[in-house]
Amino acid sequence: MIKYFYKLIYKYISIYIRPEDSLLEIDPVENYINENYTNKDVLLTKNKNINYDELRSKNFDYILLNGNIHYERDIQDFLFNLKNLCNTNTRIMITYFSTLWKPLIVFATWMGFRRKNIETNWIAHEDISNLLLLTDYEVVRIENKILIPFYLPILSHLLNRYISPLPFFRNFNMVNILIARPILKIDNSKMSVSIVVAARNEEGNIKNILDRIPKMGPNDELIFVEGNSTDNTWQKIQDLSKEYSSKLNIITAQQSGKGKGDAVRKGFSLASKEILMILDADLTVPPEDLPRFYNAIVSGKGEFINGSRLVYPMEKEAMRFFNLLGNKFFAMAFSYVLGQRFKDTLCGTKVITLKNYQKLEKNRNYFGEFDPFGDFDLIFGAARMGLKIVEVPIIYRERTYGETNISRWKHGVILLAMLIFSARKIKFI
Repeated sequence: MIKYFYKLIYKYISIYIRPEDSLLEIDPVENYINENYTNKDVLLTKNKNINYDELRSKNFDYILLNGNIHYERDIQDFLFNLKNLCNTNTRIMITYFSTLWKPLIVFATWMGFRRKNIETNWIAHEDISNLLLLTDYEVVRIENKILIPFYLPILSHLLNRYISPLPFFRNFNMVNILIARPILKIDNSKMSVSIVVAARNEEGNIKNILDRIPKMGPNDELIFVEGNSTDNTWQKIQDLSKEYSSKLNIITAQQSGKGKGDAVRKGFSLASKEILMILDADLTVPPEDLPRFYNAIVSGKGEFINGSRLVYPMEKEAMRFFNLLGNKFFAMAFSYVLGQRFKDTLCGTKVITLKNYQKLEKNRNYFGEFDPFGDFDLIFGAARMGLKIVEVPIIYRERTYGETNISRWKHGVILLAMLIFSARKIKFI
């Protein structure tokens, strides 16, 4: 029972804690080093022996509290002191039992099926969230896992993988896994932006983009990536880049592959600024709205900023009816799978720091590189990294030049396949 239970816990934790991450595990009972979680920097210390001065310089990616809240006499004080070990990128991962399971867990302890450590605290989700709020942490996501904590051939795998994540059944799961981030005061006012514009058959929009790009950071750059156009887009980019070179820092490139996703990855590989930003070349998201995205990330309100076209009324011809229905469906489905709320997953404007993108890039093979849009490559990676995702509402505009490169039904099938694939990698595991 114990072996099977902790094997499951390890599997769930390993979704988020990647091989290169540094980890501090604070065990409330034993004092041992567990090297299963990560390959780079594993450190476990007994709660009573925490040396904050010694550990402060470690810059941990994750601090794991595996059941600690059940034994802490003063959880608020414990969490407050733990902030001494955090930086803006640190994530606190807390595992704890559901209060519904208290009678069975107490019985299992009494029968000797588990170690003789009676839990003194049984804390509800709302109480933990409140304690985190009081100590300046923000909850990023909560997952509920494990319907059966012991091994029964076939049945345990079926229930724990496919049934326990479902909306009704997850209320009866045994274990909760919560990820939180510290709220720290930071000064990012000097961060500059690399704005990536993937342009295919957008000849008539290039000058508009150059005229309307706003200044955000002290030394922004604009990166055009042209791909497989049948009009004069590439030549227009070349000509206007020379004309505007005294006003803007412009980089131009042509993609070797196909699809917006490939173009975005090409643009990000050329970027040199602290913040990465995507702007669609069709200008259905106004460039004048980009400072809202910039302010959201430099203020620390979010770490992955996603545009939402479905809050305000959009212009009449901006989105067709079936496209609107598809967007709403996929937003709800991906919100469920990824554990953070999305109103609109397909808005082309997305923002992430270069540092976080580089981490995401190293682990891209977990989900693969089959995303032709570029949106879900970033969304999946951000969700797995435990980044705080924030949406910025925009007024979606009609396209004034050219035609959309999106095929409603073909790309809808691809999106459905990506939804199923991501669910198997991060939800139903």
